[in-house]
Amino acid sequence: MDIVIPLFDNFEPLDAIGPYEILGYVPGATVRFVTKEPGLVQDVLGSLPVHVPTGYAEVERCDVLLIPGGGSFLTMVDDTEFLDWVRRVHAGTRFTTSVCTGSLVLGAAGLLEGLTATTHWDAVADLEAYGARYTAERVVRQDRVITSAGVSSGIDMAVQLAALLTDELTAQAIQLYTEYDPQPPFDTGSVAKAPAEVLELARTLG
Repeated sequence: MDIVIPLFDNFEPLDAIGPYEILGYVPGATVRFVTKEPGLVQDVLGSLPVHVPTGYAEVERCDVLLIPGGGSFLTMVDDTEFLDWVRRVHAGTRFTTSVCTGSLVLGAAGLLEGLTATTHWDAVADLEAYGARYTAERVVRQDRVITSAGVSSGIDMAVQLAALLTDELTAQAIQLYTEYDPQPPFDTGSVAKAPAEVLELARTLG
């Protein structure tokens, strides 16, 4: 089972590493990172360079394609060769997925037209511009296309994906092993819950 995660400079760390942590425990699965040119890829926060040894062009097919977000989506949506690759690989995947603004890459590739999808709360207009119907749900499955909302929701998506790739018992065991049992100290993790001053400050972080 081949799971491929493209990384470009300015990727959001948890978008990629969260799902990698979960999916890496799926029995029989291999998780691979790919990029445009093999070498170091820098995260958006600036202190987590990742050496990626494989160019995306070397991958002709995979079982799961997972597109993370962050500032890297700006590079991806402007790279016509990469979008062509996404379309080609998607044609043969079991599941094509995204985290956060990674959904905008799927949209730019024409994979979300007419579908219900989600993304980071600050990218809703961009998502809808690609013909998708936005919903504020954390994880949205439309047949074999699965989108998840901002950053941390990628872990939720990965646990659900683990169940689809194996079974619920295995997914639950992975969830327990990683002790994924969120108990956030503040109830401000969504736009619907956050006070105006929190939302205003959050907009300055991206």
